[in-house]
Amino acid sequence: MSEPSPRFWEVFFELYEGLPRQGPGNRGCADEALGLCRDLASSPAVLDLGCGVGCQTIHLVELLPSAVITAIDSHAPSIARLRETVAERGLGERVRPMVGDMAKPEMLPESIDLVWSEGALYNIGIENALRVCHALLRPGGYLAFTDAVWRKGDPPPKVKASFDLDYPTMGRIPDVLAAIDNGGFVLVGHFTLPDEAWWDDFYSPMERRIEVLRGKYAGDAEALAVLNQLAQEPEMHRRHSDYYAYEFFVARRAMGGGGP
Repeated sequence: MSEPSPRFWEVFFELYEGLPRQGPGNRGCADEALGLCRDLASSPAVLDLGCGVGCQTIHLVELLPSAVITAIDSHAPSIARLRETVAERGLGERVRPMVGDMAKPEMLPESIDLVWSEGALYNIGIENALRVCHALLRPGGYLAFTDAVWRKGDPPPKVKASFDLDYPTMGRIPDVLAAIDNGGFVLVGHFTLPDEAWWDDFYSPMERRIEVLRGKYAGDAEALAVLNQLAQEPEMHRRHSDYYAYEFFVARRAMGGGGP
């Protein structure tokens, strides 16, 4: 499989950076996951790993009114957009956007009460991500993350090929639960994101933005081909969402500390 062209990434980022969020999720799901963090510190130190443009970061600000949130992403334009949002909303004392490496966040060990990550941990491998999060969390701290999972076997070849491009090691819920257990965490709970969490703030805005960009690039065959390719993702979800899901997992580092 050949690597995407530079033009692909140019159009890809023009599309994705203009969206409210870069993956499935919504405020209601964030609220439900936080409800599982029953003994969270009253003024928690929160780390949002792979924050993108920070839609869920702002949800955390609203849902945790005493939290201080560090938001890390490797894509500088996304962090720049989050910084603009933080400045516009006067949240400079509560949100610290940083360009950084998810695999090596520049944070002190055992300094975080809640690590939050929506659809991003797979980028560094789920087992490695769990080790990183375990080291950052205080004993008793919480990890809340979403991950793509297969709902059933034998997906259509087009669906399997699409996920293999981005997440070839994607498993099923029991696989993630086993990784959580092996990573030194105790599972608190998990739930499947509802279909509106895919559409309201992600795929519906994506489809509208694709149409805008098709108008912008009406005479550019290469850009239009990229947009047609990107438009296949929400269409695939319409047809085949029974084969896969996003699952929200909430786990807790053991109170006794120690390594995974």
